Amino acid sequence: MRLLKVFYEDWQMECCGTPFTVGDEVTWKLVAYEAGARRENAGYGAEAWVENHGGPDRPTTGRVRAVELVHEEFRFRLRAPDPVVAEPGEGVVIRAAGRGREPVPGTVVLEPADSCPKWFGETDLGRVDGLGRVRRTCGALVTLDAPDTSDILHVLP
Repeated sequence: MRLLKVFYEDWQMECCGTPFTVGDEVTWKLVAYEAGARRENAGYGAEAWVENHGGPDRPTTGRVRAVELVHEEFRFRLRAPDPVVAEPGEGVVIRAAGRGREPVPGTVVLEPADSCPKWFGETDLGRVDGLGRVRRTCGALVTLDAPDTSDILHVLP
């Protein structure tokens, strides 16, 4: 057995995951963080991430030894919403404006936790230097006591 750092992204948990607690045995499809497996984030120091949508055929079973919730600040340009479009007698359709978030360097905080939640949150921090800013819980960094994973960690093409 070896300790393996695994990142469980918020959207993977919210979509198809099952919350877990320190001490639980879990079975996950893991994909290695390697040069060929670039993700939107760097995994916050993890060696692998949980992939609920495809991924390897052989899942890994291990015991959760620690959970840290990953919080990070993001900034975005505040944009006026697209115009409201209304057709006579059709009602009102509102189009989303989008935000185009980018991470703020040096704002990652790891919070020790006893379990991983099903749903993750975001806190509006208002405006900083003319940009909108939020603090998001991006997922959970998990210490997993797992078998030697050198032959079962996969890299997606």
